[in-house]
Amino acid sequence: MERAEVLRLGHRPERDERLTTHVCLTARAFGADAVHVDGNGSGPVETADEVTRRFGGDFDAGTVESPRSVMSGFDGNVVHLTMYGEPVQDVVDEVRDEPVLAVVGAGKVDGWVYGETDYNVGVTNQPHSEVAALAVFLHEYFDGDELDASFVGGEVEVVPSERGKKTRSKDSR
Repeated sequence: MERAEVLRLGHRPERDERLTTHVCLTARAFGADAVHVDGNGSGPVETADEVTRRFGGDFDAGTVESPRSVMSGFDGNVVHLTMYGEPVQDVVDEVRDEPVLAVVGAGKVDGWVYGETDYNVGVTNQPHSEVAALAVFLHEYFDGDELDASFVGGEVEVVPSERGKKTRSKDSR
């Protein structure tokens, strides 16, 4: 699988803790290698680190002071997920040729983002959650292969079951 990273723009600690946490966890679960949270997003980053420690995988989470420098320094396709973009199904094959930095906003996204990304991509071109857009985009980017990914390390794993919640310690296999 190609490399994927996520940049969360405009995190507002007083409003966005839960949603930014979901962006981080979705990025991890759907195959991204890293998430960069703009500004003071230490709570969501700590949660992502704790989930990675407990459930395994190789995932990096951190905060950044300059999202613009993350975008300009990324070696691959920078893809802004916005309802105003080109339909994901029309560009995903082209985007898939290189590593990707998926950019998702919190509040209103500044205009410079639209001009400084390689692609502006819409998932349905309708208003909805950036978490949903990220999940669909990563699923398309990885062509569904992320659904079979294994997460090495960690302390616990989920045991798929028809009913109930089952986990087991990874060292009890």
